[in-house]
Amino acid sequence: MTKHVLLMASILIVVIVAIVQFQNTDDGLFFTDDPGEALMELYWPESEHPVVQHSTFTLAYDEDHEQASWVAYILTREELNRKFVDRTDWFEKDAAIPTGSADFYDYKGSGYTKGHLVPSADRAWNRKVNEETFLMSNISPQAYHFNGGVWRELEENVRDWARENDRLFIVTGPVIGQSRERIGSNQVTVPEAFFKAILDLDLPDQKAIAFLVSNEKSDRPLENYTITVSELENITGINFYDRLIPDDELEHQLESTIDIDKGPIDPERFRTRIEHWNK
Repeated sequence: MTKHVLLMASILIVVIVAIVQFQNTDDGLFFTDDPGEALMELYWPESEHPVVQHSTFTLAYDEDHEQASWVAYILTREELNRKFVDRTDWFEKDAAIPTGSADFYDYKGSGYTKGHLVPSADRAWNRKVNEETFLMSNISPQAYHFNGGVWRELEENVRDWARENDRLFIVTGPVIGQSRERIGSNQVTVPEAFFKAILDLDLPDQKAIAFLVSNEKSDRPLENYTITVSELENITGINFYDRLIPDDELEHQLESTIDIDKGPIDPERFRTRIEHWNK
């Protein structure tokens, strides 16, 4: 009898927490200010690869290519407005990956930079969470002028959008494509491109946009790399919002439209990339 009572009490607590943390409305699903680590798995994309939860982001690790197939996290205005700690710059293997992650030395002398998927600057208000962005499971081989150029510009614009829109749900990852180039003793595959799927979580002006950017130096504006989330799903095979948005009509609307005016791109930053970062 005691075991049954404890079991029922545990189930009731989980249900109550879920109701408090998430709210379904006729306009779709939106989050409270603190979704809670215990419920994070309810809205990450599904994956055929092992999924690992760190303190502020989740990733699916693709052992065949020795990097994450995606990382997912929420970026908020409140986080970005906190006082930042110094960047750690200390890359380590991720002990949470069951098969073992890539290693710092895989990149040494390869000609490729250790490119963050969750940017260090998106997780800079706390030493522990910043250090987690330097785990090698969050790193992917990026061309030097891609990492410090067009990808940097996109990351900085995304932080602007988070400040303007309060909270964004971001999924980022590599697109391996037909790439056969590998680096290091762990044979880390060099991706052909990288993607970001960005969703504004909050009503009344929910919106989504995706970017697909070739892993190379670029002189093209960021606008040239925008695609719909639906198009990105077809390319990557990832269903980004199936578990996040219960309203199929809203999900289709968000995934099939692009309104770049709702996430304006800073033209001054583009000029900086062309005149300085790409040099």
